Amino acid sequence: MSEVLIIQNLIVVNSFVLYQKIKQFVYGMLIITNKSIIRCKLDYVYCVKFSLYHNHNNHQNIICFSSQNNSIRFWDFEHNQQLQSFKQHTNCAGAIKFSPFSGGRYLCFGSYDNKIRLCDVETCKTLHVFNGHTQCVWCVNISPLQNNNNSNNESNNIGVIGGNGYTICSGSFDNTIRICDIETTKKLTLFKGHTDYVKSVKYGSNALANTILSGSGDTSVCLLDIPSGQQIQVFNRHSEIINNAEYSPF
Repeated sequence: MSEVLIIQNLIVVNSFVLYQKIKQFVYGMLIITNKSIIRCKLDYVYCVKFSLYHNHNNHQNIICFSSQNNSIRFWDFEHNQQLQSFKQHTNCAGAIKFSPFSGGRYLCFGSYDNKIRLCDVETCKTLHVFNGHTQCVWCVNISPLQNNNNSNNESNNIGVIGGNGYTICSGSFDNTIRICDIETTKKLTLFKGHTDYVKSVKYGSNALANTILSGSGDTSVCLLDIPSGQQIQVFNRHSEIINNAEYSPF
């Protein structure tokens, strides 16, 4: 097996540290550098994540990526083959996010069709389609894993999604941020503070557990209070687009 996997315009270090492989992404095809070159022709690849669900449950090394051809694909990079795919969007598939609960069994992804889909990785079925945005959904996130009486680690096997208070946060080219309840599928909060498209949304943790940090094309970073739906603070010293905003890990 080669040490390098090439897909598209992004260099990522494999989270499975034991393998110590470097992954690099290039335009237009999936290539595995080995004695032979294997190619899976694609359109532009937007987002790539490692699937902890497949690693936890089946000991498989799988990457999940979204593409301009409207699809979400799961690729087994040890055996150089596609494992499964979702092709339910009517436009380019964009941001993807695995659930922090149930060992990453659930996948949330946004699209240029203005919709967000929540899917079950195990069954390959769509559980719900979230509507509301009027332009493409650029970024999505799922609220952090909650402590409970049985487990407080990332392998927590909550039997069902509902009843646990988890939410989905999404940022869009309509300049808004929406928060929806996974159990009820209802919109909880709508933020309209940005004056340009939203490119990054992140949930806070610990003392900032009820906040969201957002970055936008309006060059600002906003700290938002989820319960009140209000801005806590705006950071606007940048002069260019904010592509990614992140909380300090400390």
